Amino acid sequence: MSGGVTAGDLQEWVAGLDALFARVAGRFGRVEPRRQARAYLTGLLAPVERKNGWQLAEAAGDATPDRMQRLLVSARWDSLGVRADLRAYVVERLGHRDAVLIVDETGFIKKGTKSAGVQRQYSGTAGRIENCQLGVFLAYASPLGRALIDAELYLPKSWLADRQRCAQAGIPEEVEFATKPMLARQMLARALDAGLPVSWATADEAYGMDYKFRSFLERRGVSYVVAVPKSQIVAGATVRADTLVADAPPEAWKRRSCGDGAKGPRLYDWALATVHYETEPGYQRWLLARRSLIPGAKGELEIAYYLCYGPVGTTMDDLVRVAGARWAIEECFQTAKNETGLDHYQVRRFDAWHRHITLAMLAHAYLAVTAAHSPKAQAAWSASHQQKSAVSWHT
Repeated sequence: MSGGVTAGDLQEWVAGLDALFARVAGRFGRVEPRRQARAYLTGLLAPVERKNGWQLAEAAGDATPDRMQRLLVSARWDSLGVRADLRAYVVERLGHRDAVLIVDETGFIKKGTKSAGVQRQYSGTAGRIENCQLGVFLAYASPLGRALIDAELYLPKSWLADRQRCAQAGIPEEVEFATKPMLARQMLARALDAGLPVSWATADEAYGMDYKFRSFLERRGVSYVVAVPKSQIVAGATVRADTLVADAPPEAWKRRSCGDGAKGPRLYDWALATVHYETEPGYQRWLLARRSLIPGAKGELEIAYYLCYGPVGTTMDDLVRVAGARWAIEECFQTAKNETGLDHYQVRRFDAWHRHITLAMLAHAYLAVTAAHSPKAQAAWSASHQQKSAVSWHT
C-alpha cells in the first residue's frame, strides 16, 4: 500500500475506532441512534469534502440526510455523557502529569438569525465582527499529544432576553446567561472533578483578565500562565503591566523558544518578574512578558503580558513552555475543522450544535490518539523535544 500503510495498520486503526465507539455506545439508548452515531463518526473521519448531513448520509449509504438530522435533532442520547467518555479516552491514551488545560473560543460564521446564539459579534477566527456563533472550548495538551475535550455554545444576553426565540432554537428554559470565562470555569470544573492529570492551565486575555477565572484555578490547585492586557494592574502593585515591563533592565530579557511552529521554533525575548503578593504556602506569582523579535505594523516590537501562578521553584523555561502551549488549541481547531468537520454542521438548535460538536471532537481525539501512538509520530515528537519592591526581575 502507498505511504507505507499496511493491511495491519488498517486493521489496527479500525480496531482503535471500534474500541472508542464501544466506550460511548451506552450513551445511545436504542439500536438505531447507536448505529447512526457510528455512521456519523465514520463519516466525519472519511475523506469527503464537506461533513454536512447530505455528504455524511451519502457516505453511510443513506438516500437522504433524514437519519443524520434526526440523530442531531430529535434522537434521545446523552452528549454530555459522551464528552465525559471522550475525556476519559484522551486521559487514558494521552494523559501525563505535565499536561496543560487550554481554554479558547472559535467562531462559526452563519447566515440568518435563527441559529442558537448567532449575532454580529467579534470572531477571532475571522479577525473581525461577523454574523456568527461562538463556541468556548477546552483542550488537553500533554507531551504525548493534544485534543479537544469539551465545548459550550456562548449565548449572548440578547438571546436570553427573548425566551420565545430561545424556545424556537431549543435552548432550555433553565439556561441562564454565562460569560465566556464562566463557561470556561464550568468545563474546567468537569475536567478537574473527573480527576484529569494536569499541572497547568493557560488562556488568552479574555479569560486571563477575569479575576474570578484566575481565583477558580488557584482554589482548585491548578497553576496557570494567562495572557492579560497591557493595562492589567499587577497584584500587589499599583501600576500597570506595561509600566512595570518598561522598567525591566536589558539583562532581564532572555531569548527562548515557546515551542515549534510551522516555520520552526517560535523565538521571542522573554522577561520574568517575581510579584510579591499573598499566595498559598509553597506558591509564587510572576509577571511574564514576551517581546517580538521583528517590529510589527506600527514599527514597534510587540509585547504580550502574562500573569503566572505556580509552585515556588518554577523556572522561566517552565512558564514559557506553558505560555507556548496555548497554540496547541489553535492547531486542534484547524485540524478538527479541516479533518473532522467541526464547522461543517447545518443545524440551528442548541442541543444539535452540542451533539455535532461532541461527535466532531470525538473523531478528532481518535485522530490525535492514533497519530500519537504511531511509531513515526513518536519518533518525530522525540526529535522535536531534544532540542523587594512589588516585583523583582530575573536577570
